[in-house]
Amino acid sequence: MKRKSLTLAVWIAFSLTLVLNMLYVKNVRAHNAYTIEWVNHKVEVLQDGSILVNDTIKVAGTPSSFLIGLPYKYGAHVLKCVACSSCNPAQRYAVLTGVPLDGRMGFYGVNVSLNPTPENGIFSVYFVLSNNLLRQDARNTSLFTLDFPAYPSFTVKASSCNASLVLPTDAKYVSGKVSSYNYAVGVELHPFTYEEANVTFLLTTREIQLFTVEELKREITVAANGEIKVSDSYHIRNQSPTELSSIEIALMPNASDLTVEDEFGRKGKTPAIVEKRIGRFYRVELTFAGRTLSLRSGEAAKFIVKYGIPSSFIVRSGKNVEISLQMFQNLRYYVKNVEVTFTFPEGAKVVDLRLNGTSTDIIYGTSREVFLEKAKLWTSGVFLLDSLETKVFYTYSLLWLSFRPSLWAWALATFTCTVIAVWKKLHAKPVAVAVEVPTGAVRLTAETLRSFVNAYEEKKKIMAELKSLEAAVGKGRIPRRRYKVQRKTLETRLATLERSLSELKLRIRSAGGRYADLMHQLEVAETEVNEVEEDIRSIEARHRRGELTLEAYRRLLGEYQRRRERAETTINGILLRLREEAH
Repeated sequence: MKRKSLTLAVWIAFSLTLVLNMLYVKNVRAHNAYTIEWVNHKVEVLQDGSILVNDTIKVAGTPSSFLIGLPYKYGAHVLKCVACSSCNPAQRYAVLTGVPLDGRMGFYGVNVSLNPTPENGIFSVYFVLSNNLLRQDARNTSLFTLDFPAYPSFTVKASSCNASLVLPTDAKYVSGKVSSYNYAVGVELHPFTYEEANVTFLLTTREIQLFTVEELKREITVAANGEIKVSDSYHIRNQSPTELSSIEIALMPNASDLTVEDEFGRKGKTPAIVEKRIGRFYRVELTFAGRTLSLRSGEAAKFIVKYGIPSSFIVRSGKNVEISLQMFQNLRYYVKNVEVTFTFPEGAKVVDLRLNGTSTDIIYGTSREVFLEKAKLWTSGVFLLDSLETKVFYTYSLLWLSFRPSLWAWALATFTCTVIAVWKKLHAKPVAVAVEVPTGAVRLTAETLRSFVNAYEEKKKIMAELKSLEAAVGKGRIPRRRYKVQRKTLETRLATLERSLSELKLRIRSAGGRYADLMHQLEVAETEVNEVEEDIRSIEARHRRGELTLEAYRRLLGEYQRRRERAETTINGILLRLREEAH
């Protein structure tokens, strides 16, 4: 009976859980209920061979989130995914990539958070796929084969789908799974559509080149007179089977006075202007100092394009200055990493840095040097749709224009005065000076020599006690208070001995002859010991900071100890000789 009751209770609990779960899922689906009226699926090949997939969608309903996907094989090639309002591209929606497509296998899913609700229910989702999906024939380099997703994948039916492939106007269709560039008009898409496609086309122009931009470093230098100089440093890698000797790049608007250099500063040809319907580009020939740099497949190179832009981008109001620039325009290639640096005139102080645009994940800040301030920003994954307007506000006084000339004038005046003073000293007439010369050498007594030797031995003993005291306090064997008292006592005794030794040295040196020579040798040996002690302390500090390896530290320490031993041997020999003469 108890077993039947327990079974009945488990069955009731399981049924209630199942019903509640179904009701919850039904409520969630009702909340996210929507239908897709139409979708425009456009696949475009960019200049570097990367693929831009644009799905513009119109939904009916008010979904808080939206699921879209691609066949799973393309997930490994997704470089970036963004979603935005079709009416206002600057309004970006949060996306979560690599999610399951409603639990179905074989799809690479993306969850788009539609907050706020798109105007008229229309929004766009963009995928940037790597250029590994575009293959260039090694024998016939004009022949390309593109692998791409023919249709987007949804969890609900799309009533109408228009699908097209956008290639350069000179590209000629050869073959493929799709019959033409506009391969679908008004077709109905079933839920979880999974269809891969490919197309082979012929392109004889250089509208498409397989390369990657590993890094773009842009340095914008603002002069005191308002002149703006820009330096774009590119790090590119050739991904095509053919050699790469030129490349088209986009510069900032209204660029002028262009020059090209390689990473070693060798000058190149002036870039040629290429006018296109989508904007102005510049073809950079990789020829420097008369030598053409042809990159083989997989090889990388760096080059720098320097140019000027109008000072009209700068607005002044007294000491307050504002510079407003558009960073990324007409980028028909994908840039992995971007670094932008603003350098201002000496004395300028950055007040504020504002960023407006669609580029995300931007890190920015300021740095200060001696007289300069710089503003920097870093970002990654920049492509065609990323726009960024930077506004930097800084203060600058025109008095700083005279800073460098004044500094040079002061340096020139100082140098001139020094030269005049030296010239006068060299050409001054000599003045006779009466010098008192001793009539004979001072006679030394044995007591003088004995006193000097005893005082020097006492000095050595005090120095040894000071070292022992330092070691003891360093290891915590004696309290700091006791250490200070004992050190003060020893230093007082040492100062008294130093005065006595100085007087005795003078008396011995005055004796002339070999005694003066012995005192000179003693002073040289003492200087050597002091220098060695200082050098040993220096390498110990460098070793603690990690600037010296253990091997280098031991080698230097051994060399310094040998020098100290030689100097101490010299001192002991002099003292022994003087002691013998004192007896």
